[in-house]
Order: sequence, then structure tokens, then C-alpha cells
Amino acid sequence: MISTYTLEFLKALKKNNNKIWFDENRQRYVSAKNNFEEFVGSLLQKMCLFDSDLKELSAKNCTFRINRDIRFSKNKTPYKINLSASFDKGGKKSINAGYYFHLQPGGNSFIGGGLWMPESNELKKLRQEIDYCFPEFKKILNAPAFKKNYSELEKDEKQMLVNIPKGYDKENPAADFLRMKSFIATRNLSDEAILSPTLMKEAVASFKVLMPLIKFINRSFE
Repeated sequence: MISTYTLEFLKALKKNNNKIWFDENRQRYVSAKNNFEEFVGSLLQKMCLFDSDLKELSAKNCTFRINRDIRFSKNKTPYKINLSASFDKGGKKSINAGYYFHLQPGGNSFIGGGLWMPESNELKKLRQEIDYCFPEFKKILNAPAFKKNYSELEKDEKQMLVNIPKGYDKENPAADFLRMKSFIATRNLSDEAILSPTLMKEAVASFKVLMPLIKFINRSFE
């Protein structure tokens, strides 16, 4: 399970996001990193029981580095103030949809997954799959367990086309989904939930609910 000292380290890092402090507290970071990777490893083992596409993964190739890429960012703080992991068929750098766990104190943790901002080729294939198989896609999103865990796919108008893509009728029943550029579902986790002994069970259950959506998206790339 996630330890209290892991959350405390991330809280302290947010207040002291600089290399000097980080170097002085490197052992605290190593302890937090090891704790998170142990959790991710255990979570991955349980996820492989219901999604065999993840069997080639390990905790280390699911977790992200804490160093930020500041080359093109106005925010020059060197470190992320979260720990995160992505469980994707083919690894976190693949084109595939996957599951995501985000650990950030202050009620900013969340669990979820899907496909975020795919390249145009993959986006075109996914839109075609949604158009061809909309009843199936709609059934996945309307499943009671999906509604209970995630409510619906995130719809950010800033990340959606104003109009339906070329080649599709504006009266298409899937129009709202065909305008989307990302297909993500998430649920927030409080700090209390993160530290709860039931976290692992809750995470596994939530990911299992997400699996039909993940499989649907990845099928479109095959």
C-alpha cells in the first residue's frame, strides 16, 4: 500500500521544488519511489489476471520519471509533484490506450485511463471504429459499473473539434464522440482513499471496469 511518508515527501517537494533541496533529501525520494514502485508492481500483477496484454510489463517500465522536461515550458521547476504510472499494451510509449494511476497529495490523486491526444492516424482509425460500432461503444459507456466509477468520458471543449470531422454527417448519432481528440475517463481519489488498506482492491476494480473501453480503442489500431 501507499505509505504516509510517500505523501509527505511529495508535499515537501511541492514547497521546495529545487535541486539543492532535492539532493539533500534524495534518500527520502528513494524511499518514496521504492514504495510507489512496490505498489505499482503489486497492482500490475493483479491487473494481469484480467488483462493479458499487460503480462510483458514490469513496474519500472510503467512508472514515470520525477524530473520534468522544462525545455518548452514556462514553469521551470525541475521536478513533478506527483508519482504516476501508466499500464499500456506495449509499454507507456506505445500508441495504445491504457490504464493510469496518479498519486498527488491534497486530493489531487486520480485513477483512470483511455487514450490521450493520439496522433492523427490513430485518431482517424478510432473515429472510424466508433462510427462503425457505435451501439457497442455506447453500451460500454452506459454500463452501470462504468457510470458508477467514471460517470462518462471527459469532455473538454478546448480539446474537441468545433464541428464534426470531414467525411461524417453532422446528424451522425456519434457526433459528440467523433469531435473528441482524447478519450479519457477518470475518478478522483482523496488522500484518505490513497492511504486506505482497501486502495489496491478499489484500484483493481476500477481498472477492470475500464477494460472494455481500453480493448475497444486498441482494437481499432489492429
